[in-house]
Amino acid sequence: MTMRYPLLHLPLAVLAAGLLLVSCSATPDRTLRHNTLSEQEQQEGWELLFDGQSLQGWHNYGKEGVGPAWRADSGALHLYVAQRAGNKVPGGGDLVTDRVLEGDFELKIDWRVGPLSNSGIFFFVEEDTAQYPEIYHSGMELQIFDDAIYKGVEEENAHRAGDLFGLESAGGNTVRPVGEWNQVHVLHKGGFFRVYMNGVMIHNLDLNSPDWQAAIAGSGLKQAPISRGHYRGRLGLQDWGSEVWYRNIKLREL
Repeated sequence: MTMRYPLLHLPLAVLAAGLLLVSCSATPDRTLRHNTLSEQEQQEGWELLFDGQSLQGWHNYGKEGVGPAWRADSGALHLYVAQRAGNKVPGGGDLVTDRVLEGDFELKIDWRVGPLSNSGIFFFVEEDTAQYPEIYHSGMELQIFDDAIYKGVEEENAHRAGDLFGLESAGGNTVRPVGEWNQVHVLHKGGFFRVYMNGVMIHNLDLNSPDWQAAIAGSGLKQAPISRGHYRGRLGLQDWGSEVWYRNIKLREL
């Protein structure tokens, strides 16, 4: 006689093991997708600036090599801080790419911070330490930090994660809670600079507009190359004395 329900005659432990195997195979390991390029991204010309295992392609601003406080840690580019003291981590320092971007580009990068941490992503960095001793003397900074730093500060003096430091406030607060990962997507193309945070546009800049020129003229970048319309340079990551993590750093030159 043919059995219509053969599974009913299998031991319960065997059934449970089989279901577990099916469940595991049906659920992809999401960690395997970090710091990798999809087939579509490869076809579109994206490149990895961080492979999750080494700091190749980066160096400290104005120096050779990378300080030991910056490390590849569990798939993240991590600025490790043993004990906070001042605005620079011993063995840290600001990072810049070896590559100089000469034209339009698109960037994707994930970030997260700890409580009261402070960092930044820099664009258009001119690595001339004689003329620009610090990275922020030439680089335009997208602020990356825990907003609680400015808790209780008067609104006109406060900053938020996603602001372009000294230039423009972020349009809306889309940052996730401290400890969670955030996604930044930047498009610099055709004289426009757009920034998306977690899928929401927070900056849409016309780099040739009078308003933008006035913003630069009234900022700490009034002597920087971008004040003269020179939008080229390196990307950078800031060490401001506290822990920060970055991953999935992907670049496409346009």
